[in-house]
Amino acid sequence: MDAIPPLVPEDHVCDSCGLSYPYTDTEQAADMLASLPARFRQAVAGLTDAALRRRPEPGTWSAIEYLCHVRDVFDVYTDRINQTLAQEHPVLEPMRNDQRAVQGRYNDQNQREVLDALTEAAARLRALITGITPAQRLRSATRLPGEERTLLWLIRQAAHEGIHHLHDIERPATPGS
Repeated sequence: MDAIPPLVPEDHVCDSCGLSYPYTDTEQAADMLASLPARFRQAVAGLTDAALRRRPEPGTWSAIEYLCHVRDVFDVYTDRINQTLAQEHPVLEPMRNDQRAVQGRYNDQNQREVLDALTEAAARLRALITGITPAQRLRSATRLPGEERTLLWLIRQAAHEGIHHLHDIERPATPGS
């Protein structure tokens, strides 16, 4: 079973990609979600199939694995936000990222199908969060004991996952390699 990493705090600032939760409001997160599908398509355009599936180093996912992960994150966070809106203080299941990648055979998936599904998932998530009221953003959920997070954090986290993993793909990617 995956070791489940702790959730970042409500005031997280990512050293790697630069996203600052305190300075990311719902509208900015929605704008990020709207821009990400095209940015992911651009990031993998021109990559050979071998480059798309190659892990740059042990323990680091390939570009297609990151695409699959982000697609799934957008779906899971849509479900998590809906659950937080519908239930009083729900308990959210961990994603178990590495297990999901193996079971879902991320590295074997079709790039076009993954990008299309990621685009649809981003649009669903964006539509959901644009309808959330300021009062609803204060609702909360937990994942593991001691990990209470607001709905606003869930929105920021979903956007962060997309931006962060876009950077992960762009860093090692070189067209045609």
